[in-house]
Amino acid sequence: MGIKDEVDTKYQPVWAEPKVKDKEVAFLEDAEALDEMETEKKCHLNVVFIGHVDAGKSTAGGQILFLSGQVDDRTIQKYEKEAKDKSRESWYMAYIMDTNEEERVKGITVEVGRAHFETETTRFTILDAPGHKSYVPNMISGASQADIGVLVISGRKGEFETGYEKGGQTREHVQLAKTLGVMKLLVVVSKMDDHTVNWSKERYDEIESKMTPFLRSSGYNVKKDVQFLPISGLVGTNMKTRVDKSICPWWNGPCLFEALDSIEVPLRDPKGPFRMPIIDKFKDMGTVVMGKVESGSVHEGDSLLVMPNKAQVKVLAVYCDENKVRCAGPGENLRVRLSGIEEEDILSGFVLTSVVKPIHAVTEFTAQLQILELLENAIFTAGYKAVLHIHSVVEECEIIELLQQIDPKTKKPMKKKVLFVKNGAVVVCHVQVNNLICIEKFSDFPQLGRFTLRTEGKTVAVGKVADLPSSSST
Repeated sequence: MGIKDEVDTKYQPVWAEPKVKDKEVAFLEDAEALDEMETEKKCHLNVVFIGHVDAGKSTAGGQILFLSGQVDDRTIQKYEKEAKDKSRESWYMAYIMDTNEEERVKGITVEVGRAHFETETTRFTILDAPGHKSYVPNMISGASQADIGVLVISGRKGEFETGYEKGGQTREHVQLAKTLGVMKLLVVVSKMDDHTVNWSKERYDEIESKMTPFLRSSGYNVKKDVQFLPISGLVGTNMKTRVDKSICPWWNGPCLFEALDSIEVPLRDPKGPFRMPIIDKFKDMGTVVMGKVESGSVHEGDSLLVMPNKAQVKVLAVYCDENKVRCAGPGENLRVRLSGIEEEDILSGFVLTSVVKPIHAVTEFTAQLQILELLENAIFTAGYKAVLHIHSVVEECEIIELLQQIDPKTKKPMKKKVLFVKNGAVVVCHVQVNNLICIEKFSDFPQLGRFTLRTEGKTVAVGKVADLPSSSST
């Protein structure tokens, strides 16, 4: 996705040059400058909107941008007219996020849309992930960059049920989000203004009571990490300001912006070894790579490596949300201009990494897997083939050997030798891929050590990297 596709938002630079209050600031060492700027800047979070097709993800995302002043009335009127011409009056808010023609005609998101907005304390990047099952790999790439998830569920009669029942995307998205490291989830029940719902407490409670056990079984701590709230994405109720008691007398909780603001930012180490998985690249006065910093910081002028091909590169410029910055830390979405490598030598899934302690590049590793749902008649055993998704890597893999099965109750390995496992099993196994991939142990870098296995368009297992071969090329 090029720059032009990103929503053009003009707002403050993130780590701009420090203001020279007195002459000494200009001579601060970079490390001190980093600390100085750290205090001034708002923290940054990536929010991914996930949920079943047509739940109202793009509409909610569009409404947030409108409410936070990133889109003006004139643009909205233009979209309203466009949607009307296509006899799709209720889609106009989604057009803010769904920018290409295919998405607008069909009314479904294909690419992961990106946009930015700010609240009092935090800068957010919205990643609007596709809900349609043909585009789940795109959704995975969106969620793998996200810190928090907003799971949009349609309150409309029949729509929640379709998304939730077997084969619906609500279930698959929740499981994927958890694996991909989306630790905090806001479950937003949308379309509450629909005539089949009319802000009904019974309907809201029914959805919450059905979703809670499922979220728990997907690994979420519902009390600590999940928050439910009702909204209307189309008219913007309970999003920027709390819903009026005359509309919804029973809701006493926060509105969406308050809930987003109160989420605690995950701790990341700005002084750790640098890691930035590359999700896209293009030519623009040199080679430019895009990605999210998972660890460490990057400065203009740094010498880094692109792994796994061990290309030595130099950082010519760093851009954060359209603004040129001198340095940037973990959690930021960046575009980095490099010298020393050609654009065609970089693939999605490569990682920009520090020269000291570079990322591991391997063709096999030991993994702990949880089997979710195998295809009918499939047996999970040595020789099983699937597609591996890990950060921005998509690679075919084969299970070489099952080492041991883990007892889900005691979390300890079982004694008996394991030859095959069924749905729901947790198993430790050897995984092999054809090409070198850049990964880390889950215990060292969770974001670079979680993965999903998919077969024929279905997520069959989720897992984490337990161990890497000692001779991995670094």
